[in-house]
Amino acid sequence: MVQQTARKAPAGRSVSGGSVFLSFAPWIIFGVVASPSTWEYAALAALVASVVLAGQDLLHGHLRVLDITGIVFFAVLSVLALALERGQLAWLETYAQVISNGLVAVVALGSLFADPFTAQYAREQTPREVWDSPVFRHINRVLTALWGVAFALMTVSTWLAVRYPSQDDWFNWVVPIALLVVAVKFTARYPEAYKARRA
Repeated sequence: MVQQTARKAPAGRSVSGGSVFLSFAPWIIFGVVASPSTWEYAALAALVASVVLAGQDLLHGHLRVLDITGIVFFAVLSVLALALERGQLAWLETYAQVISNGLVAVVALGSLFADPFTAQYAREQTPREVWDSPVFRHINRVLTALWGVAFALMTVSTWLAVRYPSQDDWFNWVVPIALLVVAVKFTARYPEAYKARRA
């Protein structure tokens, strides 16, 4: 994970695409592995990834909202897989990816009303004195909204994959991967581009 000590950086510097991507890794693992016959293993793999990636933060009592959500969500899925009969889990087998993508979208967009989740990463790379600057806040609101919309579109795409199995490759793979690539590239480029326009 990103180092926890804030480093000196130019005012307004925002989160890097790589650091955000690490916290999305468990959700991506789940999306790649999960299917009607493998979602239990996908949930367990995503839970292990969530704990490992947030391990250093856990030891220091510091967790980001996306890390907390991932650990709780994948732990609940793992418990359900052990506690319920196969027939009781038919709905979860069908909609596991839709639910996981939708949850990330809700968390990301919901954080706009409190503390944009990308700001939690950006604060680790910027001095404290710039955290309340208009540039810092604007960049992180835009990036958080971008990720929220990307996962909202992925929610729709994976739901369409359920409805139209013949188009599964497009809706479960091509569209989500394209959205992730766009989000990562935008996250890497937008902060400097915005600051250049402001200058």
